[in-house]
Amino acid sequence: MIHGIDPAVDNLCARLEERFSEVTGHCEIIVDQIIMNIPADALIEVATALRAEEEFAFDQLMDLCGVDYSAYGEVDWQTQTATSSGFSRAVESHALKIASQAIDKRFAIIYQLLSLKNNQRLRLRVFADGEPPVIPSVVSIWNSADWYEREAFDLFGVLFDGHPDLRRILTDYGFIGHPFRKDFPLEGNVEVRYDEEKGRVIYQPVTIENRVLVPRVIRDDGRFGSPEIEGSDHA
Repeated sequence: MIHGIDPAVDNLCARLEERFSEVTGHCEIIVDQIIMNIPADALIEVATALRAEEEFAFDQLMDLCGVDYSAYGEVDWQTQTATSSGFSRAVESHALKIASQAIDKRFAIIYQLLSLKNNQRLRLRVFADGEPPVIPSVVSIWNSADWYEREAFDLFGVLFDGHPDLRRILTDYGFIGHPFRKDFPLEGNVEVRYDEEKGRVIYQPVTIENRVLVPRVIRDDGRFGSPEIEGSDHA
């Protein structure tokens, strides 16, 4: 047993590693949350077992989301202390080491599972294959995946093979690109406005100016000092 880890979580992690030893290397536990990394071609097999087998009984998919690892852990600005060291610390983390094993796979899908019977939670991480990235759909296993997969397709451009109705769900029908990709422009590609002369909504090139929002830098020149200290200086 791992020191400081909930025994139930540690036990579940060991059982998962034993049961799926042929398709996944290991599980990791972060803040009492199990994360199991599995290859895309084993997703349906593993997901079916996790739901059907009484030992696990993960009968609910609580959430599904995408992750773009293309700029994971990189720093776009420098400050004196917290921002740079805080954001870039992911470069040294174990999570990034897991991602680096699939360095040619930019996108991952995260599945948050819940077992009501056993009162346990599990997070699956699956890296998408190919370009465009493709992952098998789990709608046939958990019905709640339907709109979640459509959202991940819309925002990240990940295709879900076998989904019954894979359409955009948040953006417009003629929308170009996928807004949650790291390389998607902050100001977008086009803008929409109502044209008084034409009497309808039209699309046109973006007119707003892109700007990088740099967080406030902690300064040592006393401008943010407390009133008591400032008052004593002038006494």
